[in-house]
Amino acid sequence: MPTFTKRSELPVPRADLYAWHARPGAFERLGPPWERAVVESRTGEGIDDGVRLTIRAEIGPVSARWEAEHHGHIPGEQFIDTQRSGPFARWEHTHRFLDGPSPGTSILDDSVEYELPLGGLGAAVAGHYVGDRLSRMFNFRHARTAADLARHAPYGGRALTVAVTGASGLIGGALCPFLTTGGHRVKRLVRRAPKGPDELRWDPEAGVIDLAGLEGVDAIIHLAGENVGEGRWTEARKARILQSRDAGTRLLAQAVAKVGVPRLISASAVGYYGDTGAQIVDESSPLGKGFLAEVCARWEAAAEPAIAAGARVAQARVGVVLSAQGGALGKLLPVYKAGGGGPVGSGEQGFPWVHLDDVVDIFHHLLMSDDLSGPVNAVAPAIQSQGEVTDEICGLLNRPSFVPLPAAAVRLGFGQMGVEVLLQGQRVRPSVLQGRGFTWRFPTLDAAMRHELGLAYGA
Repeated sequence: MPTFTKRSELPVPRADLYAWHARPGAFERLGPPWERAVVESRTGEGIDDGVRLTIRAEIGPVSARWEAEHHGHIPGEQFIDTQRSGPFARWEHTHRFLDGPSPGTSILDDSVEYELPLGGLGAAVAGHYVGDRLSRMFNFRHARTAADLARHAPYGGRALTVAVTGASGLIGGALCPFLTTGGHRVKRLVRRAPKGPDELRWDPEAGVIDLAGLEGVDAIIHLAGENVGEGRWTEARKARILQSRDAGTRLLAQAVAKVGVPRLISASAVGYYGDTGAQIVDESSPLGKGFLAEVCARWEAAAEPAIAAGARVAQARVGVVLSAQGGALGKLLPVYKAGGGGPVGSGEQGFPWVHLDDVVDIFHHLLMSDDLSGPVNAVAPAIQSQGEVTDEICGLLNRPSFVPLPAAAVRLGFGQMGVEVLLQGQRVRPSVLQGRGFTWRFPTLDAAMRHELGLAYGA
């Protein structure tokens, strides 16, 4: 029976390594971006014996349901996942946490015993593919674990209670598990009826928010807002986009003032700068022109009640977030893989990208830094054009990038939205973060895309 083993030394105590895996969100943080896996159901919490997870996994074009059960849990030392039903004839994954060779270090040891269906035929047909997939997956898991622990380590176990809006979105879906595995408590602000004590009701349109539930909260991270890139901008849709930012942020800022929440970390966007052409801008640059600039200005101004109350308010002007799991890249990858990549309009417009993990780290930095307020550009340090970005991604995919999307077609098909989102752009420098010595996990597009495509984790 095949056995796969991956072992890494990490510069954290064994107790910290174990605690990271035992907390909510570890499964979500350990899913490779090039594969999609969603927890459909869960019985029990954490990694205790008897806890079961039902997972729907998409591996390329294939979708499979997997039910796994935890057992063999020895607190501080190990736990085991066994497949109860799924694609393997047998699967048993033992997670071990060992003391490292020197004080303050640990060993992460993953061992998987598995058997493919159809016996020897299955091994002959798919054995190499499965072995390669396991190697890439566990190389990623160990790298992600080490990187996340390194981000939390400087704060010495300092744990906060954080309320988050937009927790189910692209950024929120990555940020919340990052925070919970780091020992923070997350309260999700939801528009439906809350399910449990860690969900709070809010309704920006109705001006309703659970003030009692915000008592004792250390910070609010505000990510919610109408998607600006979905379809044409009718006057009604533009009004909804403005209202979603203005009303939601103002309601939160007023709640911060009433309850005394000390920190408000709010998303904004690089659209604040309008179309910058060839000019490079940073946080000291003035407000640009256009609807997106107006939206961002209103968005940031709506936080004034919190500022007036003495809260620390920071606004992350987020660029184009790169993730194979969603957002712009999630939509474009199938097009690029099919050979349809190319310049949009001239291709010379600025494309201020940032990797999803770096957005998570930036929000965490804003949360934990006691002296940082005001606008902060949440973009990668690399300054590139749309055409350059497309060429580089298509090059990694071994696909051409010469299929143009003419400006006339963009204007005809998408109107003002297409002009401001696709044909215009920004060349943005993250001067505030650079001045503070912030380090990016993925400072270059090559590193970001090799991570997303799994190319960085080959056997």
